[in-house]
Amino acid sequence: MARESRLDAPGRSTARPRTTSRDRFGRFTEWVARAMGTPAFLVILSLFCVVWIVWNTLMPEHLRFDDAALGFTALTLMLSLQASYAAPLILLAQNRQDDRDRVQIEQDRQRAERNLADTEYLAREIVALRMALEERNSQTVTRDVLRQELKTLLAELEDTDDRASGGAAS
Repeated sequence: MARESRLDAPGRSTARPRTTSRDRFGRFTEWVARAMGTPAFLVILSLFCVVWIVWNTLMPEHLRFDDAALGFTALTLMLSLQASYAAPLILLAQNRQDDRDRVQIEQDRQRAERNLADTEYLAREIVALRMALEERNSQTVTRDVLRQELKTLLAELEDTDDRASGGAAS
């Protein structure tokens, strides 16, 4: 029975997106680059070469597969092939790391811009609060100022009262 395709439902695709395969290959190149940069890889490669040379030098003639008289041609070709693949894989891994670094730098720059804007905003708010407090403090009457003002008013009232009572007595 043939399956009907419906236009109102999403279709199922069996093909994977290209980015997934590209990303998988990129992760593989990074794994290879990391593996080739380890002491274990160098030890294993050195042991492989030593075993190859010893085998093809000391084993009976019919068991040898790479002739020492020809300079171990097969070993040279294998190492050249390994090197010819290693260099581009390492470069691909470095390019991916450069891309990640670029993205990280851009995110850091944006974060720094936001932090600067936040800092400037907070500085403006602090200045506004200081100005509001100074204005309020200049209008706020302290107890000492109030006492002094009341004493001054009391003295003026006594003067006025003395003048009024002195003028009435004469």
